[in-house]
Amino acid sequence: MSERDGMSQRFGRTRWKRFAVILLPSLAATAALVAGVAQNALAASFLISGEEFKLSVEELHGEGFSLYGTVDFTREHDPVPVMVTGFESATIHGLCQSAVFPIPVLGTFTLRLTGDKRAATAKGFFIDAKHLAADQSSAHHLDIGVAAGALTKGEISQGDRDSRFFNPNSPAQQASSINLTDVRVTAVAVAAGSFDVPGLGVSLVRGRDECF
Repeated sequence: MSERDGMSQRFGRTRWKRFAVILLPSLAATAALVAGVAQNALAASFLISGEEFKLSVEELHGEGFSLYGTVDFTREHDPVPVMVTGFESATIHGLCQSAVFPIPVLGTFTLRLTGDKRAATAKGFFIDAKHLAADQSSAHHLDIGVAAGALTKGEISQGDRDSRFFNPNSPAQQASSINLTDVRVTAVAVAAGSFDVPGLGVSLVRGRDECF
């Protein structure tokens, strides 16, 4: 049995009463790279607005879980360090996404996206987050401290892998599967190869009406 197999068995099922993800130590190395960023250096496959939004989920089951640090960029090429939470596939119950923004003259509005009681499904699902927390987590075959470039159970998005800000030797996490409940994410971007949301509802309301 290999050392990796032994580690996977020891961490075969991990539970936390309260699960909170903090940006990995790789962010320290990432921050050093940010200081020397070139104007044409892009870390992701698209430019982000730079504004944070809220994403909440009642229950999420993910296959092929990964967690690593990198940098996104705005249209003005300002670097935004993020932690990327990735899933090869995900089943999501109780989806809510909200973004608050000002409309000139009219004031503050909230754009909300929700699904119905049926499960939403996603493949190649990546959340570029500033903060992620969940009340309960159950991970299977968890590895902590694996090199980002050596992830085998979870994915690295292609835009991040091709970035000069992706450090393959930085510490990352992975699990064959993970279950999360009452998830609350403050994010700057979400990307998916496919995203199926039954009963999609989109609304624009005056004032602040965030998911959490």
